[in-house]
Amino acid sequence: MKSTGGILNAQLSRIIAETGHKDLLVVTDAGLPIPLNVERVDLAVIPMLPRFLDVLKAVKSEIVVESIMLAEEIKTYSPEMEAEILKLFPNVPVTYTPHTNLKEISKQARACIRSGEFTPYANVIITAGCAY
Repeated sequence: MKSTGGILNAQLSRIIAETGHKDLLVVTDAGLPIPLNVERVDLAVIPMLPRFLDVLKAVKSEIVVESIMLAEEIKTYSPEMEAEILKLFPNVPVTYTPHTNLKEISKQARACIRSGEFTPYANVIITAGCAY
């Protein structure tokens, strides 16, 4: 058993350990279609469990983040969620893209980590950074 805390899910812990500079990780709500060729870490149990922000915080705590990408639609449909995401990444470059494009880009991801979130457009594509 891990003694230092952090992510306990074995699959997610492995993926983070295997993630390299410029790899993409997607943290998703419950509804984002996950491409068949991308590894899925399905943490969703019931609606809103676990919450998207809790999963995102856990992933962020164990990875160097170079940049993030959000769907443009989050500004209109879920501005409170957008604000919470931006608070987690205060000095990280953020780009916005249409949701349809975000789904296309997710096909290039190392993995998609699915939460139980039901808030519209609660999806982030993380580009992994380098620790040195």
